Amino acid sequence: MTAGAGVLLLLLSLSGALRAHNEDLTTRETCKAGFSEDDYTALISQNILEGEKLLQVKFSSCVGTKGTQYETNSMDFKVGADGTVFATRELQVPSEQVAFTVTAWDSQTAEKWDAVVRLLVAQTSSPHSGHKPQKGKKIMALDPSPPPKDTLLPWPQHQNANGLRRRKRDWVIPPINVPENSRGPFPQQLVRIRSDKDNDIPIRYSITGVGADQPPMEVFSIDSMSGRMYVTRPMDREEHASYHLRAHAVDMNGNKVENPIDLYIYVIDMNDNRPEFINQVYNGSVDEGSKPGTYVMTVTANDADDSTTANGMVRYRIVTQTPQSPSQNMFTINSETGDIVTVAAGLDREKVQQYTVIVQATDMEGNLNYGLSNTATAIITVTDVNDNPPEFTASTFAGEVPENRVETVVANLTVMDRDQPHSPNWNAVYRIISGDPSGHFSVRTDPVTNEGMVTVVKAVDYELNRAFMLTVMVSNQAPLASGIQMSFQSTAGVTISVMDINEAPYFPSNHKLIRLEEGVPPGTVLTTFSAVDPDRFMQQAVRYSKLSDPASWLHINATNGQITTAAVLDRESLYTKNNVYEATFLAADNGIPPASGTGTLQIYLIDINDNAPELLPKEAQICEKPNLNAINITAADADVDPNIGPYVFELPFVPAAVRKNWTITRLNGDYAQLSLRILYLEAGMYDVPIIVTDSGNPPLSNTSIIKVKVCPCDDNGDCTTIGAVAAAGLGTGAIVAILICILILLTMVLLFVMWMKRREKERHTKQLLIDPEDDVRDNILKYDEEGGGEEDQDYDLSQLQQPEAMGHVPSKAPGVRRVDERPVGAEPQYPIRPMVPHPGDIGDFINEGLRAADNDPTAPPYDSLLVFDYEGSGSTAGSVSSLNSSSSGDQDYDYLNDWGPRFKKLADMYGGGEED
Repeated sequence: MTAGAGVLLLLLSLSGALRAHNEDLTTRETCKAGFSEDDYTALISQNILEGEKLLQVKFSSCVGTKGTQYETNSMDFKVGADGTVFATRELQVPSEQVAFTVTAWDSQTAEKWDAVVRLLVAQTSSPHSGHKPQKGKKIMALDPSPPPKDTLLPWPQHQNANGLRRRKRDWVIPPINVPENSRGPFPQQLVRIRSDKDNDIPIRYSITGVGADQPPMEVFSIDSMSGRMYVTRPMDREEHASYHLRAHAVDMNGNKVENPIDLYIYVIDMNDNRPEFINQVYNGSVDEGSKPGTYVMTVTANDADDSTTANGMVRYRIVTQTPQSPSQNMFTINSETGDIVTVAAGLDREKVQQYTVIVQATDMEGNLNYGLSNTATAIITVTDVNDNPPEFTASTFAGEVPENRVETVVANLTVMDRDQPHSPNWNAVYRIISGDPSGHFSVRTDPVTNEGMVTVVKAVDYELNRAFMLTVMVSNQAPLASGIQMSFQSTAGVTISVMDINEAPYFPSNHKLIRLEEGVPPGTVLTTFSAVDPDRFMQQAVRYSKLSDPASWLHINATNGQITTAAVLDRESLYTKNNVYEATFLAADNGIPPASGTGTLQIYLIDINDNAPELLPKEAQICEKPNLNAINITAADADVDPNIGPYVFELPFVPAAVRKNWTITRLNGDYAQLSLRILYLEAGMYDVPIIVTDSGNPPLSNTSIIKVKVCPCDDNGDCTTIGAVAAAGLGTGAIVAILICILILLTMVLLFVMWMKRREKERHTKQLLIDPEDDVRDNILKYDEEGGGEEDQDYDLSQLQQPEAMGHVPSKAPGVRRVDERPVGAEPQYPIRPMVPHPGDIGDFINEGLRAADNDPTAPPYDSLLVFDYEGSGSTAGSVSSLNSSSSGDQDYDYLNDWGPRFKKLADMYGGGEED
């Protein structure tokens, strides 16, 4: 809408004006649920934003709006919980009006009410054009600056015979357009809002919403008295493309006189933003040889201006191309989409591997005079295709190989390929197409140099092939591009010479097996085990020798390989495994250097009947009475079938007692049973000879002795203990003697035990006496022993006190006195000892103390504190304090040397004289 369009007429429906006091009071006293109007009408712009509020419907359920829900039959519009109608998406109204139904229903009573909503598209022509207001409506004028005389005029009210008729009231205004980046001056008036009631009472106007009382704050302001609304600063469409405000009209007391109306302010775009490429550098690729029109890449630039206007419509063009080969216009760009495609043929990676293209984006639909521009770089890489076949650098190659060698490189084949190195288009694949029917060679590719390495994979024989003529073809891993043919230089000939080397002799029949009977005499010729020298073109001699002959049974002729026996071959030998004896021989030539080969000879030995059978077991046991048990015997033969069973078991005729006492019964071909013939045989050891004969041709017999122990048996047929002894060969007298000896031995053991117990009892009756050998005085005492400690026995602890405190101890009998006690009689009781006693006095003193301690029943236990001498007043030992240091020199201790070697150390310490 422009300023020259004049004043915009807006439809306003004021809900409170028709509620005049002159309305019928009965209609106000009676509540009827439903919409406030049956038909709502609003004026809208042709372009509607998502979430844009259009108008508000009023519904009353007589019990409050709680529980009331709204629905519409349109997918483009919805009704909020407060009755506000808004758009669900951004849309453009194609016709002059849109109508749909709004349904309100009570979730408690399930009742429904309908109302029709009509949205009229506002016209942008002169203020006198457009839709005429409907009957019952009022008009509010919003005038752009400065229509001072535009006022809100009341719509004439029609009157009929019944008096005044209620009309619908509402405010409906079109959007307000404001150009961005305006230079002012500010504040700049936009529109003026007036109510028709300001003729009767003073009205105060205000606006709320984003841009007014919500951030960004105070972008718009309104004169509260005149209703003129202003913009206070330049607008930026890229920051806020539109604003939604609400206008309010109240009286001087703050009472609402009109329902709030919605004001939509749209910022008109200006071309103030350059196009910006998403990336400053774009990378793309295209195959070499691509046809014109082949897609390469897409560049994209975004313009912050309105894309629906020329300000935001971007167009692309190519500014420069580097290099300009083979054409300066190899690529073109779609001006609208930014797609870069090839426009000329001749892309060749081997000539130009990369192009740099400068792309320019310009808005105003590409108008270079008015539009804003920006540039970006597109790097286009020409990717390789296999348009160059590999070619050999020479038509023929040569090499040589020793015979019998494998995994040996004999020749290197070099090729040239102009495609990208180390790619499938460059990697070479070699194939032998002729000259090697037996598959002796293969060609492998060196991954670094791309050369072909001719390798021996199957040994060659100089005697069969002295040279090979190979034909090798080379190709790439990737197939050639369409239209590219193989080069005649993709095949080459390879000549390989074979070198003769000295080969080892070999035995044609290895392992060689012969069959013969065992037992052949020494010197018997068995076979000729000869080797063959494969070197047919060399005059060489072969010599033979033994390499392995475990039993030393064989001999080989060194010249012709004839093998003879050196000893008798025995099948039953430990060196024979499963009837086979194995020996290894060596054949060596006289080449330079010499070569040798080995061969194995296996001799299968056929069995002959050369081993007589043996009986098992060698020892047995039987009861002295027959029919209780018998001895099972079996025959064993080292030979094999048919030189083994069935066996014949028999008893010899000599001595006659054998057949008289024993009998043998054959159970089967290998087993027999030996039992007593007579009713009773005295217990003892018997040697029973048995003759056993095998079924060989001729048969062999052997007499084996079985040691049979005959013994008395119990009811179960088992030998008794006495019977076993008797069977061992001892008489009755010997058995009785053995039993008597056992009885005597048991009696001696019993007496010894009784003596030990008696001795232990006697030791317990003398608990207070200590044996001389148990005297622990002057020894280490062990207090963890049980039975003698002061903690587990009741002793007179007064014995542990000092002698001065033992005056209460009763006197002992005359002649019984301990020298480790304090004297009881009057002092002095002991004679004064001489200062230098005779050595004999020491011994008497010790013996006297021992005798007194042994005969004193009141002596403390051995682990109690003992007083060895009393050194107080009246003691024969005198006081210890009378002893002076050796340094005093008053005492002569040389007499200690006379007491023996034990006192020599003490004499040296105290009797050595003064120190220097």
